[in-house]
Formats: sequence, structure tokens, C-alpha cells
Amino acid sequence: MNPSAMTSPALDRRALSDFRALAGRIDGNGPRYTSYPTADRFRNGPDLSLYHDALDACRADAPAPLSLYLHIPFCENICYYCGCNKIITRDHGRSARYVSYLGREMALVAGRLGTRRQVIQSHWGGGTPTFLNPEEMRRVMALLNTHFALAADGEHSIEIDPRRVDQDRMALLAELGFNRVSLGVQDFDPEVQQAIHRIQPFEETRAVVDAARALGFRSVSLDLIYGLPHQTAARFGRTIDQVLALRPDRLSVYSYAHLPHVFKPQRRIDENALPPAGEKLDILVSTIERLTAEGYVYIGMDHFALPDDDLAVAQREGRLQRNFQGYSTHAGYDQVGLGISAIGAIAGRYVQNARTLDDYYGALDQGRLPLARGVAMTADDHLRREIIGDLMCNGVLELPAIEARHGIDFKRTFPAELAELDRLSADGLVRCEPGRITVTPLGRLLVRRVAMVFDRYLRDDAARPVDNGARAANDGAQPIRIVPRYSRVV
Repeated sequence: MNPSAMTSPALDRRALSDFRALAGRIDGNGPRYTSYPTADRFRNGPDLSLYHDALDACRADAPAPLSLYLHIPFCENICYYCGCNKIITRDHGRSARYVSYLGREMALVAGRLGTRRQVIQSHWGGGTPTFLNPEEMRRVMALLNTHFALAADGEHSIEIDPRRVDQDRMALLAELGFNRVSLGVQDFDPEVQQAIHRIQPFEETRAVVDAARALGFRSVSLDLIYGLPHQTAARFGRTIDQVLALRPDRLSVYSYAHLPHVFKPQRRIDENALPPAGEKLDILVSTIERLTAEGYVYIGMDHFALPDDDLAVAQREGRLQRNFQGYSTHAGYDQVGLGISAIGAIAGRYVQNARTLDDYYGALDQGRLPLARGVAMTADDHLRREIIGDLMCNGVLELPAIEARHGIDFKRTFPAELAELDRLSADGLVRCEPGRITVTPLGRLLVRRVAMVFDRYLRDDAARPVDNGARAANDGAQPIRIVPRYSRVV
């Protein structure tokens, strides 16, 4: 594969100028493709055999390591913008019980796998994983190491709230084996922070970043959100100045999607204070310009990384992938999901756990895995997932290689898709050459629109009415003109 289309260290001004003009014209709803089929296609209430079959198939491939996601849903305070599956509480009795049930789920999954499988990549998300007190964190890590073998040279990351950790807690994270941290920031502007109910001074964040570096963490990542109340390009630019002073290894710059009918806390946000579409687009473009000028590589969608970061290296080498945490260097491994609403991707099956504590606890009390929904991939799903992944991660489709792996004739299999690509080619998003389709620098900025061409489910939907509100709640669909968005599947 030639990944050159996605490896430029900076996007040129022409691409950004064209993006300004085109983003206002291209409209529609689309997923983020952290999976395919996307999470809104999962079937509710599947038979537990779906997960058992997946784990049995994974068990047969014993030498292969795993990826693991663990969901901690608790937060002490509510952030008005947040669309994550969370529980607001200060009662650590609730988290202590949750840790106990996580142990039950781990035992059931590990027992089905049959051996203590190696984990090459793990991630704790939330909620706020650092809601757990030190004893609870030690207990969870002990349970993980009892049932799985966390590779010492693997990637082990955790999302942290800088308002809830100090140097002692950072030292504990290093002791437990975490080597990557992701810090929520959103915006350093005091008025914006007040409007979203998240007061987080810059110095507080810098202290955590400094502690992570002093303790030898391999990577520090910051999360920002644009499109929040009172933001303008100039004001968000000042936040970018402060972020650049911290020089994180990775940055995620998510777009805020205002869906108060789906996420009740967003009803507390003053809609009149939200930036209009044109200003929001200016925020995005100016942010991309500034970050790339400062040496960050635009990975795609909402991700940026320093040139020597593993993500940027994987992109240059054509081995970047996507999973439920976004862009990844280890997405090709089977992924086990633990905790409420966690998603697993195992042996061609996607499974998602129950979204509420009552349902999660009830299933485990009955000695069964807390599966709520899922789907088994078809041969067509596998083919399209590979195509969408290649487009979004490496920007190139090598058609002869795809034809050989899947036993297809590309032109005969995808006539409608190729016709649509011709239209996108006229807009400058792709180049269609004999045996190859390449995403252009402009197309990188609208790569979801390119990927949507190969989504068979969206084509099927076009013939019937779609409840876009429900779709957005499930998979984070949004108008393409606002690229990307703040959302998590789990």
C-alpha cells in the first residue's frame, strides 16, 4: 500500500480554502466509523449465544493478543455538554460495588476464553475512571492481571479529569502500569467553562501534564471541544496558545453536537450562546491551520499528533487503524469490552453490554454475561469495513489487493459507489486512477463523506424514512458540514 496521500505533515492553504467553500455545501448525516456496521445497526436483545460464539472463535486463536476497553461510568459533577454514558454521584459505595461486578464479568469472559490471554492495548474510559479511589483502582488492576496478561510493552491508557488528580494519584497510575494518559480540557476560557459547568484552570492542567512527563508516561493527550457556548475563532485560538505551551503528544479536537432532546444535561446550555455554523467552521479551520503550522500531523477526523508519535508513525507506514477509541495502532486485535455500555469486537461479532447498572448487575447476578445488543458481520460487512478503514486511515484503496483478498471484481461489485466517487472526484475529494482510489488533502478534511460512499446500510436507508434523532443518539450522526463531533460510542 502507498499511504502517501495521508502522510503530509501539514495541510496546504488551498485545501483549507476549498474546505471552507465545500463544507457549507455538502450536507447530510453520517457516522464516525469507529465500527462497521456502525453501533446504530446493532440488534437489541440478541441471544447470548452471539457473545459465546464470538468468545469461542476468539479462543481458537489463542496466540493472538487482545485489546481491552473498561468503562467506569461515575462522575462527581455533570458537564453540560457531555453525551457519554455516565452516573453522577459522590458515593464511593456505588463504585466499590461496581468494581466487584467488574470482577465477575472478567471471570466469565476469561473463563470462556479458556486461557489467560495477553492484552497488548488497554484503555479505561468513562465517565471518569479516576473517580475510583486508589484502593478501588488497585483492585481493578489486580482483577485484570488475574484474568488477563497485560503486556509490559503494550499501550495502557486512562482518561483522567485534571481536577480530580494530584501528583500522588499520577504516581499511582504509573505504578499500576499505565503509560498513556488522556486529559479532558475542552476549553480554557473562563466564560466557556462557566457555561458548560466545568471550571478547570490552566495551571491545574499544566501540573498534571508536568507530573505525567516527570513520571515517564509515553504519551500525553488532550481533548478539546469546539462549538461550545461563547466560543469564537479568536477566543478558541487563545486556548490553542495555552495547549501548545503544554505540547501534548496527541490532540483530539471534537465538534460539539447540540442534541438536548437526546442528552438532557445539554438543556442547561444557552442555545443563543452557541457559535453560528460559519463561526464554528472558522474555529475548526483556524485550529487546523495553527496546529499543523506548529508541527502537528493531521491524522484525520479529530486527531492530531506530533510527528514522532506512534499514530503519526503508523500513518506514514500505512498501518493506521480505527476502533471504538478512534484512530489506533492496535485496532486489528479482538477487543473485549468490560463494564456498562462497553462494546467488544470479537471474531467478526460486535457486542455491547447493558447500559444501566440495574441491567448489568441483574445479568451478572444470574451468572450470565450482560449483553444488551450486537451483530454478526456478513462477508459484505467485512469487505466494506476494510474499504472504509483504508479510506479513513491511510487514504488509499489498492483495488487489485482488495479484489484478491475478497475474490471480487471491484467494478462489478461497486458500480453505484464508483459513480458517486466520480462526483466526489469532481469536487476534489478523491482521485480515481486505474487500480487505485486516493483521498486528496481536501478529502482528508471530509473523509467521512468519502467513507459513506461504501456504507451499504446508508444506501438501504435512502429508500425509507429515517429517524435521525434516534440515529444520532446511537452513533453520533451529524451534519457533515460540522466535522468532526464530540461523541463516544460507549
